[in-house]
Amino acid sequence: MTTPAQDILVHQEQGVSTITFNRVDKKNSITTSMYTQLADALEAAIDDAAVRVVVIQGDVAIFSAGNDIKDFLERPPLTRDAPVFRFLRVLATFPKPLLASVCGPAVGIGTTLLFHCDLVYAGDNAAFSMPFVNLGVCPEAGSSLLAPQMLGYHRAAEALLLGEPFMAEAALEVGLVNRVVPPTECNMLTQMQAKKLSSKSLVSLMETKRLLKKTNQAELLARIDEEADSFGRMLGEPAAKEAFTAFMEKRAPDFSQF
Repeated sequence: MTTPAQDILVHQEQGVSTITFNRVDKKNSITTSMYTQLADALEAAIDDAAVRVVVIQGDVAIFSAGNDIKDFLERPPLTRDAPVFRFLRVLATFPKPLLASVCGPAVGIGTTLLFHCDLVYAGDNAAFSMPFVNLGVCPEAGSSLLAPQMLGYHRAAEALLLGEPFMAEAALEVGLVNRVVPPTECNMLTQMQAKKLSSKSLVSLMETKRLLKKTNQAELLARIDEEADSFGRMLGEPAAKEAFTAFMEKRAPDFSQF
């Protein structure tokens, strides 16, 4: 099964549903339509008893460059019901095992979605970044809550305030990824681990995941909504307008007045 636009591919085999970013010519940047497709695919996986595990993957050279800026400016996510926030809520509450295979750059939501995955495997070419401040906006996907919990406050502050990339080995050290392998082996390893999980009791897997996430769930969903409100408001402010104008003009933004 594939989606009509082919920007998101969904393939199901042996209890594993694999969702693939398939827009390599645009660095797997994500459009509003793709967020809808992603949310639809996750919801379908929840409802399908034949799906026991879900894998999200990109290309061997690029996981995702984050939001497609042109599409983002044409269809800004100004409210909580925007497709991106629908996707994030489904992601945050997804009850079955969720894995990610990450090679190459993982920018913005390409990194923050990983905080919601249960297992993450990375190619040694992976580069993670959350450059929200550099765009005059704030974190999303609950990353202002989850990044300090996983990385520790100072590393999270460095990643979110400076917005600079950190590489696969650093991500392994802080626990964002489970294992680092050559890029050509990453998808294969992730599929192997997914198949191991698919052979186990789904009832046991789901209950274990529920218990693992129970303490954090309500706070996380509240933070996602709070970030969404702030994000939508900040998009209309001068700093974000300058940042996106500079991006389209291929120059460095001037934040000296903001």
